[in-house]
Amino acid sequence: MPLAYTRAGSGPPLVLLHGVGHRRQAWDAVMDRLTPHREVIAADLPGHGESAPMDTSRPVTDVLAGEVIGLLDQLGLDRPHIGGNSLGGRIALEAAGLGRAASVTAISPAGFWRSDRELAYIRGVFKSMEALGARLEPLAPRLARTTAGRAVLVSTIVNRPSRMSPEQVLGDLAAFLAARPAMDAILAAAPLFTGKVPDDVPVTIAWGNRDRLTRPRQALVARTWLPEATFVRLRGCGHVPMTDDPAMVARVLLRGSDPARTS
Repeated sequence: MPLAYTRAGSGPPLVLLHGVGHRRQAWDAVMDRLTPHREVIAADLPGHGESAPMDTSRPVTDVLAGEVIGLLDQLGLDRPHIGGNSLGGRIALEAAGLGRAASVTAISPAGFWRSDRELAYIRGVFKSMEALGARLEPLAPRLARTTAGRAVLVSTIVNRPSRMSPEQVLGDLAAFLAARPAMDAILAAAPLFTGKVPDDVPVTIAWGNRDRLTRPRQALVARTWLPEATFVRLRGCGHVPMTDDPAMVARVLLRGSDPARTS
């Protein structure tokens, strides 16, 4: 079944992909800054949000990239600009390697951990988030009404929880818990990124300096693997920076998908 998506705006097409356990509404905070300049397509990954469950019988990387490319085919997009956060950034790089991206802007992309220990840490954080989320779900409506409560629910991935609305926090928690089957399969596989991006595809790698999940040091691995990429530090931002600093994230996405870079 096709992926669920939201389409808005006008200009060169920019496809946005969220991270594992999240949903396409992760990009809502930056949409108004993007849509005057880009036709934005924000998609739910397989097994996430409103998309169909993920096929776990095939290699995870093949399924995720294949479903995203299927969406591009469905929408008649040959080589759109693609932006992604975390897992979404990794998929954007994979799509570029398959010749389906005009540019890539990857925010804290997955697949660049430096050791098995770092990967074990990431898996452990997600397991803890699953357990805590399930335990706090009955209390979530009350917690989400206060800044301190929102910090309890989302501070692992967001540096400024006060900038999220109660509704967004509750929606993200529900989406996270519903995505557990896909999330568990993705984290169990979790291969390093070893793909190649064509020389004519501009790549921007952005990393929050307050990222508590995929530590900013992983940008050094990405720099080694993608030496021609442009690297940007997102000051004051966590792993999911769209609500931490919407204006800065929007600027990075617009700069990274500037058609002048691919002409």
